[in-house]
Amino acid sequence: MSDDDGPAELVMLAAVARRHYLQNQSKVEIAEELGISRFKVARMLESARERGLVRIEIVRQGSLDVDLSARLHDRFGLAHAVVVDTADADPGAVRHQLGRAAAELLSEILVDGDVLGLPWSRNVHAVVGALTSLPRVEVVQLTGAIALPDFDSSAVDIVRRAARLSGGKAHVFYAPFVLDSKSSADALRRQPAVVDGLARASAVTKAVVGIGAWQPGESTIHDLLDEAERRDLSHRGVIGELAGIFFDASGKPLRPKVAARLITMDPDNLTRVPEVIAVVSGASKSTAVRAALDGGLVQGLVVDSTLAEVLLAG
Repeated sequence: MSDDDGPAELVMLAAVARRHYLQNQSKVEIAEELGISRFKVARMLESARERGLVRIEIVRQGSLDVDLSARLHDRFGLAHAVVVDTADADPGAVRHQLGRAAAELLSEILVDGDVLGLPWSRNVHAVVGALTSLPRVEVVQLTGAIALPDFDSSAVDIVRRAARLSGGKAHVFYAPFVLDSKSSADALRRQPAVVDGLARASAVTKAVVGIGAWQPGESTIHDLLDEAERRDLSHRGVIGELAGIFFDASGKPLRPKVAARLITMDPDNLTRVPEVIAVVSGASKSTAVRAALDGGLVQGLVVDSTLAEVLLAG
């Protein structure tokens, strides 16, 4: 069919399209009604789309950009992808919107018997704060806690709140995330509660994490280390961190010397979790997020539209 088709042909295209898209008739039913082959019906439907007689639009649902979500899901082969159109540029407001979207996702995909892993993270704090209900699941603490002046919450608080909502058991331990020396961290790691708590990471079936890019203001761990340590990690190829697990541009977990000062799950346990969902915002984290995707460190994303566009353009 050419651009020079007359009105009769154009009307026929429109009639076929109307039957198929608005009246939900199959190609076979349309072919029988019009006395043509189903292959011709298929060609006519394709021509109607090419000419613009039919426009298929995936409509945004509230703040959820379902089109971007589907594109991200397909591009990276994700188990789940949620893209939120965040109109507010304030980081706290964005974190709140992403937290609410991730909470809704968790409530939908968790099932009785799952084991949910939660590290300390501002974004994870926002997710748990937005939860209203969960199926009966165990909740496991994946990292120690960080005390920040603008956050009145710890890893223990996050895990216990989620467990209260689910009615499941909370596996917690009391320890800082970052210690001042390897010997201090080793001493804590020998405590039975910490040993048992970190051992439970091997049972996690779904985890929610943040991703930090290895630059100032983009990773809490980055900002807690001294300048010499930050430079050393950059020199060793660290591009980001996830629950205190460092990784390079290919998404390969690294074990730099400073990692011995952190109380967190073992990188091997992270890679065994069937689905790790990262909650992240901002184009500045795109390189770290892409590396985590390439390395298979995460299988699900809840992100803002700005970050999603950058990931899809890469």
